[in-house]
Amino acid sequence: MTEGRPVRVIYLGGLGRSGTTLLERLLGEVPAIVPLGEVVHLWRRGLIEGEPCGCGARLVECPFWRKIGQHAFGGWSTERAHRMLALRRAVDRTRRIPPRRSAALLEYVDAYRRVYTAAAEVADSDFVVDSSKHASLAFCLYAGGIDLHVLHVVRDPRAVAHSWRRHVSRPEDGRPMTRWSPARTCLHWATQNLALELLAARGARVTRVRYEDLLAAPRRTLAGLLLRFPVAAHLGFLTDRRAQLTTAHTASGNPIRFATGPIDLVPDDEWRTALPRSQRALVTALTWPLMRRYGYRVREAGR
Repeated sequence: MTEGRPVRVIYLGGLGRSGTTLLERLLGEVPAIVPLGEVVHLWRRGLIEGEPCGCGARLVECPFWRKIGQHAFGGWSTERAHRMLALRRAVDRTRRIPPRRSAALLEYVDAYRRVYTAAAEVADSDFVVDSSKHASLAFCLYAGGIDLHVLHVVRDPRAVAHSWRRHVSRPEDGRPMTRWSPARTCLHWATQNLALELLAARGARVTRVRYEDLLAAPRRTLAGLLLRFPVAAHLGFLTDRRAQLTTAHTASGNPIRFATGPIDLVPDDEWRTALPRSQRALVTALTWPLMRRYGYRVREAGR
């Protein structure tokens, strides 16, 4: 990281189960980019509940995150974590978009700036990736003056609805992950995507990327995204069928954050047969305007 230059943040926005963690892992293999996972969950899951880092160690015991805490705050504390949760309740909510510039907002964003800056210094990187996804946090960071570029990740809502209805165990503790009905998924899918479009309309740098395009042509899609950032696009770790992943020190996220070694990159179209036709029709009826905007074929729901 160039001394004296504000840290530059690549923020992955969108609804969960849309491929943000995979995109973050691929970006994190590029020199000069360091992935941090879902920083929004650092405070509770990492510092209070003791969830593991992507390296497998408890986050508070991970050498990488211990250095970040020391650089940013002189060390981590549960008091600071609880303070951040209180600030989040006050300013970082979808219903508060766009957020009002206030002392609470500036204090909240300053803590993220400290984390990002410390991570860039510890990793000697020019960019950090925050895959927190929430549009409300992206608005807060933008309002607070963070040098932000949002990658708006979208996925066919029928695939997202199928993913949210599946039974999946958390790798950290084996507990079942949250499940949503298709109708609830549609509400959140539309809300998050529309909010990120509003952020772009307000002047933020927002680049949209479809999960399906990433899986269909990983090298081309990633190389295209990297044109927006002044980094050397060394993609020797990536082919159009496989990626070679190293350890990532990420705070929270999809189970793929723990993956190392070769992983196959194949399109996930299970929803076409596993999602009941009635639920496909419901999702299509509730989301078709945005589906068309994002290039998804509405008629496929009836096949």
